[in-house]
Amino acid sequence: MTEQCRFTDPVKAYLIRFYAILDEMLEEMECVRLSDSISYNFIVQMIPHHQAAIEMSKNVLRYTDCAPLQNIAQNIISEQTRSIQDMLDAKCRCSTLINSKIDRCLYQRHFQQIVHTMFTEMDMACSDNNVSDNFLREMIPHHMGAVHMSENALRYCICPQLQPILSAIISSQRKGIQEMEELLQTSACQG
Repeated sequence: MTEQCRFTDPVKAYLIRFYAILDEMLEEMECVRLSDSISYNFIVQMIPHHQAAIEMSKNVLRYTDCAPLQNIAQNIISEQTRSIQDMLDAKCRCSTLINSKIDRCLYQRHFQQIVHTMFTEMDMACSDNNVSDNFLREMIPHHMGAVHMSENALRYCICPQLQPILSAIISSQRKGIQEMEELLQTSACQG
């Protein structure tokens, strides 16, 4: 029989806030009113996804003293705040590009599969008494979700103003995944 993990109070507080943010993100992504525009739909579903990453990063900054992770979290806050503003600036114009019903259906079906996989992997990420490693294990699938959601949107006719935003998301999230995987492997944030 294995000994049950006993979380410290700071880890408990971190995890409680993390799961609240995760649940709120999923609810907001699923509750948005969709339109006939894949571009618009991507924007209104990605904004809560980005906002969750910002809140999760602020949460980990309250509990970690790992300098490399603090840099990663600050970069997430900065990059995703900028990306949200770019999407808000593009939303009105992008909403005018209408897609066929079949394209919207296929796009949304794949989008939902991506979100389900991401949410499951984040929800089931191994948690221990190392907040820094917990965050890395949770944020890697979150970033992967953004990459896959962006790649999914690029399969369809989307607003030209949205295309560079998607490319930036893919590039920055892939870089972030690599940084987080390397940090997790080096165990630089132990304790």
